[in-house]
Amino acid sequence: MAVPPPSQAKPSKIPPALELPQRLEAGLEKNPKSQGEDQACLLRGTSAAQTLASIIRPCYGPYGRQKFLVTAKGETVCTGHAAVILRALELEHPAAQFVREVAQTQAENTGDGTAFVVLLTEALLEQAQYLLWAGLARTQLREAFATATAEVLTALPALAIRSLGPLEDPSWALYSVMNTHTLSNTDYLTRLVAHVCWVSRKPSGDFKPESIGVCLLEGGTLLDSRILPGLAISGKPCGQKTEVQADARVALFMCPFGPTNPVSLATPRLSSSEELLRFRKQTEQAEKEISELAAMDINVAVVWGEVNEKAVLQAEGYGIMVIQAKSRKEMVYLSETMGTPLLTRLLPPLDPGKCQKVYKQELGKSVVVVFEWDYEKAPSLTVVLRGPTIQGLRSAEQAVYYGIDAFSQLCRDPRMLPGAGATEMALAKILEEKGSRLAGPNGLVFLAFAHALSSLPKTLAENAGLDAQCVMAEMSGIHQVGNFLIGVGSDGVINAAHEGIWDIMRSKAQGLQAVAELVQQLVTVDEIIVAKRTRVSQQQITRPSSKAKGSSPQKEKVFQTYI
Repeated sequence: MAVPPPSQAKPSKIPPALELPQRLEAGLEKNPKSQGEDQACLLRGTSAAQTLASIIRPCYGPYGRQKFLVTAKGETVCTGHAAVILRALELEHPAAQFVREVAQTQAENTGDGTAFVVLLTEALLEQAQYLLWAGLARTQLREAFATATAEVLTALPALAIRSLGPLEDPSWALYSVMNTHTLSNTDYLTRLVAHVCWVSRKPSGDFKPESIGVCLLEGGTLLDSRILPGLAISGKPCGQKTEVQADARVALFMCPFGPTNPVSLATPRLSSSEELLRFRKQTEQAEKEISELAAMDINVAVVWGEVNEKAVLQAEGYGIMVIQAKSRKEMVYLSETMGTPLLTRLLPPLDPGKCQKVYKQELGKSVVVVFEWDYEKAPSLTVVLRGPTIQGLRSAEQAVYYGIDAFSQLCRDPRMLPGAGATEMALAKILEEKGSRLAGPNGLVFLAFAHALSSLPKTLAENAGLDAQCVMAEMSGIHQVGNFLIGVGSDGVINAAHEGIWDIMRSKAQGLQAVAELVQQLVTVDEIIVAKRTRVSQQQITRPSSKAKGSSPQKEKVFQTYI
């Protein structure tokens, strides 16, 4: 596949410095051979990253847009969170899969920066393609990218102008992370998350994000959200027993509670002796299992599955409270918090979960079940989110997790960077100044890296509905005179520090490092090989013996180049 020369390939996106042939040293002159099939693999990888970025780009920043996402299960979700969108996409190209994997790792480790990783990777791959067209060797490009990345990470701490104090309210530091474009009442929710994080932090300064649970409860508004001690789930007691006031011993079951046969209802209809025997056997087995639970002092059974009314009555006779959970996710969290396994049969666990008490609590017209410990020994707290729709609750839940993970990052490194694209623009200025003084591959890559970084504040301006070219020109002029606090707001350029818009330095550094390593890996890939069985009509490998009459072509395992 022939690749057009740089003058014909999106000339408007090429930085002016990259168009200057005198910047290439001897040995780096434009090589016509490098524009053939040797560059096709990176071109296809760049195209895959561009396609992925085109989906994520409109969602970037607090003024981004939302998308109707139809999952593989047919569920429709309205979301603007890049992490949610990436999880649902079915990707085939290996480069796109790599980009998603790095972005998801960034989200899991820091709770923020998913869209940042995708967009910066796409921008850097595009610049790498231009540099390869200009004649740089892949090894030179990779080494220059490593040098530019080291320069960026070295310059980053100098931009951190504020830190979260050990006794300071973290609300101001979490607001920017939680202020997503799908969320209302950000101030109230930020204060709620800041408080629950502060209370959960140990005197030594250690903080475990998993010590905070999130429970979604339809009904009311987001302002009705609250913090409950212990662990709350959106389940319901199935019988008359709605609390265990002391020494609760909990068993968790991922199976039906009692007989599941339809004939085991209050008024069974049995049409044959075989059905009667089967019904009697199931009932006796359920009674035996429940009695074994009582013999092991289990007094709370949490079930994710069908619950039989007669089995509940029998369990209550033994003093067992039966709770039907609504979410498998909550069951897993209960298991991790209490240290007891999820069982697939009604058998008593060897190590049951223990807590002080279990009780039902009504919040408006909704009900939650609370597992509570002594306050001084409480292993967890729960943020109960209220809202009229499940879509709004999921968006709020995502914002809460962003805030919790952000606080975890701040406990490790409290330094903050100016947000709203100000940090990216400042780093671009540093790279441009140094790249203009360097010759050879390093100078070119420094300028390319700067161009890629400046594309992020430009995207913020576009999503805010602003004239991106005018905003970028104004930002660039102010940054040139040394004011690196200027970013993008809803009405134009703003001072990020005055507006209280901050980025967490640890998250930003991890994102930059991850993107740089991914790009360095992708630029050295020259071919994508897929090993698979192909149909005879697509590729036939005929052995000499197949020429005989009555013989048929043989299917063999072959290797194909990914196109």
